[in-house]
This record gives sequence, structure tokens and C-alpha cells, in this order.
Amino acid sequence: MNGYLETRPLRIFVVEDHVDTLNCLKLYLESFDHTVLTAQTVAEALAELPSANCEVLISDIGLPDGTGWELLEKARLPRPIYAIAMSGFSFNDASIRSHSVGYRHHLLKPFTPVELKNILVEAAREVTPL
Repeated sequence: MNGYLETRPLRIFVVEDHVDTLNCLKLYLESFDHTVLTAQTVAEALAELPSANCEVLISDIGLPDGTGWELLEKARLPRPIYAIAMSGFSFNDASIRSHSVGYRHHLLKPFTPVELKNILVEAAREVTPL
């Protein structure tokens, strides 16, 4: 494992409608041996997330067919998931709403790789390995 990320590999589901951002996140996360599954819409995520058996969800809040908040509220997951919201919404209500529906963190775009790294280290400590 690459020494930069002080964590075990995780199964991570990323929901992001901006293709370049999605591809960047996927490549970044995979460079640390994480398994990354992706979706670009709430509908795709709701269809794939329950069977993906992921430990971590990273979801954009603004999606073309709904919000990341709706996604987490509607997802029928077989196990608890460590959820991380990300958005360009800088108002305080966005962070409060994210936490109220179950997101552990609300990252404001653009965020740094170190911010994400620190959250994933925390996630790896807290989630039960698959």
C-alpha cells in the first residue's frame, strides 16, 4: 500500500455527475488501492449501491435527478455506511442538512486531497472491514 494514505483499502462508492471530477476522484482513490464504484445520478446510485457492499459513500449534493441528501435518505443499505457529502454549497445550512440525514462530513468543493485523506483514515478506523 502507498505510504501516503495511512489506511487499509476501502470499498468506496462515489456519486458525482461531473465526469472530470468523477474520473479524478476515482483515479486518486484507486492509486491508494481502494476499490471504487461510481454512479452519476441518484437513480443509478439507488440501483447499484445496495448490492455494491461498500464501506464508504462519497456523494455530491447537487445531482441532475435529485440531491445527495435524497440519496442517503432513500438508500436501502444492507449495512451501515460511512457517508461523506461534497458540494459547492458554502452556506451553513448545507452542512447542517448533510449531517441531519446521516453524512459524517460535508466537504466544500474544491477540497484538498489531504482533507479527503484525513476523513478516509477516520473512516477506516470506524467501519467494520468487509
